[in-house]
Amino acid sequence: MFDPALSRGASSTDKRTGEPTRMNVSPLDLRQQRFNSAMRGFDKVEVTSFLAAVADDYEQALREADRLRQDVTRMESKLAEHRESEKNLTTTLIAAQRLAEDIKANAEEEARRIIREAEGRSTLLLEKTQARLEDIQREIDGLKLKRKDVEATIEATIQTLRNTLDFVREQDVRDREDKILLHRPRNAEQPSEGGQNDQESRKAI
Repeated sequence: MFDPALSRGASSTDKRTGEPTRMNVSPLDLRQQRFNSAMRGFDKVEVTSFLAAVADDYEQALREADRLRQDVTRMESKLAEHRESEKNLTTTLIAAQRLAEDIKANAEEEARRIIREAEGRSTLLLEKTQARLEDIQREIDGLKLKRKDVEATIEATIQTLRNTLDFVREQDVRDREDKILLHRPRNAEQPSEGGQNDQESRKAI
């Protein structure tokens, strides 16, 4: 008769908790189990053979279950690694995205700063250029006024020279006329004196 107390037990795993549990019958129990004789009972050889076969199958099943548990453990470990890798990757992607956003924001701010500075320099340069153009225009206007003054001065000088030349010419004409009147004979009745005066006039000339 089967005695559960003789069982050495076999380990299994509770599907709900994942904790190992004790089984009532092990393959060794099946092989070592002995039954009492009874009238008109089963054939001992057949029972023993059947129990041995069941024990083999049971042992094979336990081995397969243990292998499966190991596979599940490895898979769970790999799954945990994958999850950790996924978590790290997600964290890295988030950090990279934030870094990219920060870089983009900094680049945009730097671009705006450069544009503002360029606009400021352009405005300042334009103002300086405009002021310089106004100075040059004033200088040009001043030079034009000076040119007009110089032209007026030159024209006045030329006119003065012309007036002086005309005066000199008129003076020369008057001088010649005076000389002619001075050397003209006084009367026609004194030829000798007139002849003498003509000679003196010719000598003076």
